[in-house]
Amino acid sequence: MASEVEVTIVTVRDIFQDEAGRKSRFSDEYKNLSALIILDKQDLIRLDVKDGQRLLVKNEVGSVVVAARTSEDEAHPGLAFMYNSPWSNQIVSDAVCESSIPGNKRIKATLSAAEEDITQISEIQARMQT
Repeated sequence: MASEVEVTIVTVRDIFQDEAGRKSRFSDEYKNLSALIILDKQDLIRLDVKDGQRLLVKNEVGSVVVAARTSEDEAHPGLAFMYNSPWSNQIVSDAVCESSIPGNKRIKATLSAAEEDITQISEIQARMQT
C-alpha cells in the first residue's frame, strides 16, 4: 500500500453543506458535511484507508486534515473532490492562473493517513489572522 497518493482535487458545491453553513459555520453538522474529501475506491485502497478515516491533504500552499469518503461515481483514480469550504480553501493558491480554469478547480495535493483529528474551524480561522 502507498503511504502517499497524489491527486488532483476539484472543489464542488453541495446544497446540504451550503445550508448547514448558513445556519452556523461552527456547527458539527457543517464540519461533518464540509471537512471531507471524496475519493475513488482505488485511491482509498492504495492508501489503506477506509471510509470515514482521516487524511492529511497537503501541497505547497498548506495542509488540512479531513475525513475520507468513498465516491459512488464511476471510477476516477487520481481525481478527488472537496466541497468548497474553509477546509478546501487551506490548499487553494491565491496566485493568478495563466489558464481560464480557476485555481480551486485543479488543486494538486498529496494525501496520507492522519492520526490527528479533523482540523477545527477555529484553527483555520487562527491561520487566516496570521
